[in-house]
Amino acid sequence: MFMNDTTASVDLSLLARLQRQLLTEIGSMRDDMSVLTAIVMRQDGPLSAVLTELRAMHSQHSRLGNRVRDIGSRADADGAWLPTKWRPRG
Repeated sequence: MFMNDTTASVDLSLLARLQRQLLTEIGSMRDDMSVLTAIVMRQDGPLSAVLTELRAMHSQHSRLGNRVRDIGSRADADGAWLPTKWRPRG
């Protein structure tokens, strides 16, 4: 999402929204990395690595559930809740 001075100005709500999106993506990557690390460690380690993998997967699924709930709460009839890249052009 790129804007210039003629289309819109950057305000605090835009920056806050972008920061939340960035933090969500970082959290998702952290969960993914935890799952992958636990899978690799399981090849070498005892049952505790399976538990670590299970905890990481639970965190990953919990985050996904939160994101789905958030999207559902913002849903409206005209599709404004969709991320910009998924919105129909026209």
